[in-house]
Amino acid sequence: MTNTLLQFAKSAWFLFSAMAPFLLLGFATAGLLHVFIPQDKIYRHLSGNNTSSVIKAALFGMPLPLCSCGVIPVADFLKRNGAGNGAVLSFLISTPTTGVDSLLATYSLLGLPITMMRAIASVTAGILSGVLTNLLNNKDEKDAPTLQECS
Repeated sequence: MTNTLLQFAKSAWFLFSAMAPFLLLGFATAGLLHVFIPQDKIYRHLSGNNTSSVIKAALFGMPLPLCSCGVIPVADFLKRNGAGNGAVLSFLISTPTTGVDSLLATYSLLGLPITMMRAIASVTAGILSGVLTNLLNNKDEKDAPTLQECS
């Protein structure tokens, strides 16, 4: 029992120490965005439940070198500054797989055609998931009873 707990603690520490640099990069990126990009610009371009905000979020995340751990603080920053649910989901899905570092690694191992297909598939998946999120949220909001109907 003690050996199992010790092994679990070692594994957890190894996982946390492996994730820490990427989370710190994400927090640093979110901090830089907070300093250099005004909140009203984020709200203007990424708010609402429209397709353009979803596409802009996917394209905004493409050049950022964030992995799946580092993208979480940035997505939280976008959500807190008024980005819509579809835009945040599009950003979360497309950013980790379209970062420059990720695409260069794919290019070095698999070549240009696979790299291009990976980038296109990632952005497409992000956009489709964001659009579907917006459609389902709009449907849920229309079906939800209003306060007057409940009383």
